[in-house]
Amino acid sequence: MTDEHVRMMRANQANWDARTPVHLASRFYGLDTSLDPERWFASWEWEDVGELAGRDVLHLQCHLGTETIAFAHRGARAVGLDISEASVKAAADIAGRAGVDVEYVRANVYDAVEALGGRRFDVVYTGKGALCYLPDLDRWAATVAQLLRPEGRLYIAEFHPLLNSLGPKPAEGEGSALLLRHDYLGRGTAVHRSGRYTYTDGPPVQGATDSYEWMHGLGEVVGALVGAGLRIERLRESDELPWPRWPEMNRTPSGWWRLPDSSPRIPLLYGLLARR
Repeated sequence: MTDEHVRMMRANQANWDARTPVHLASRFYGLDTSLDPERWFASWEWEDVGELAGRDVLHLQCHLGTETIAFAHRGARAVGLDISEASVKAAADIAGRAGVDVEYVRANVYDAVEALGGRRFDVVYTGKGALCYLPDLDRWAATVAQLLRPEGRLYIAEFHPLLNSLGPKPAEGEGSALLLRHDYLGRGTAVHRSGRYTYTDGPPVQGATDSYEWMHGLGEVVGALVGAGLRIERLRESDELPWPRWPEMNRTPSGWWRLPDSSPRIPLLYGLLARR
């Protein structure tokens, strides 16, 4: 990485440290009422990932570790890794209170091989809203390849770049029309954001508010994985999200949310399965 990328990722680390208490207090995560880690997964994610009992599973960029706990519930030896010390401490506390055995490690994803002592995993998972915080997907894919055992699986469940190009939310006065507001294809430069409020309903962020994101199209993701020697086995696109991004979205039988039939059918999430 360049020195500038290092600086930006350090800013992101500080920002996620500051976000953590906000997210712990939010209704969005609902940790004061029910953990329910399964609610963050689409049913097709479990179909794609396959049997996890007795498997070594690594969850990269795990934040509060709620999804990591779901892997442990399914019998995996689960490890979560995140850049934020505050997030890792909170995740360990959440798992401890739930009586679930999960190991959490604080490290930059690019340093995961060294931070995990060269361990290999049957499954590496990365979840929704993670890849945008990585400036270099080629290096990320090479890291994933080193973390996987032979025939090990990578699973990505990520917000579709089309959703990202529609923006995290409309600006004041713009309404909820489906308008392209941001790049779909990355330009290699970071998008700088500074805000006291996060994507949750929690209180204002106290401390570091600057963060940096990088846009990655599907072609860039696939190209990075193929370049690292991984085989793409499945790619899904879904029109559902685990929370209502737009107020007019309707609840589906799965408990997730979809735009009404009067809106265009567009992909909001994708799932990608690759094998080493």
